[in-house]
Amino acid sequence: MAYSNEKVAGTFIFIATSQFVLGLVIAEALYPGYSISTNYISDLGVGPSQMIFNSSVFLLGLLLIFGAYFLQRAFEFRVLTALLILTAIGAIGVGVFTEHSGTIHAVVSFIAFLFSGLSAIASSRLLKSPFSIVAVILGLMGLGAMVLYGINVNLGLGVGGMERMIVYPILVWGTGFGGHLIAHAEKQPPSKSPEYSSND
Repeated sequence: MAYSNEKVAGTFIFIATSQFVLGLVIAEALYPGYSISTNYISDLGVGPSQMIFNSSVFLLGLLLIFGAYFLQRAFEFRVLTALLILTAIGAIGVGVFTEHSGTIHAVVSFIAFLFSGLSAIASSRLLKSPFSIVAVILGLMGLGAMVLYGINVNLGLGVGGMERMIVYPILVWGTGFGGHLIAHAEKQPPSKSPEYSSND
């Protein structure tokens, strides 16, 4: 059975984000004494569960690249495609350059955080209300949390908790966006949907 580009894109994006959610939970559970408040997410990449975390975040980036490719084929939305690819590069970088890498790790983490938030906002162009509004809100939540995190304002959540306020909204968006693309493709013919066409 041949699947539409939209459905394939949604499948890659959904699997990318959902497997990372599971990988993150497993890595946290296998790390003795790990605190989601006082430990950085990237501590998981150098601790007892480093293999699970680094593999999962690398896979997140790799699958997002495939998702972005098929999304571009489905909608020719170059802005979102570019943002997703940059997000993927950042995620892969986090998996390759752990926090022991210093500045390089900080840079790739920033790339992943920034462009994932922008991806969520840009995706609203492909969505109908209310999900288009939700996507923008989740993207702004992630970007806002990144700004607060950058100026050491943790709102009582600790560095780990605040870092998760950057990541979690984007993961929620990613699973929702991927699921939407899969479900919408079920209802549409293989050709592009006029309501989603974009010349960006």
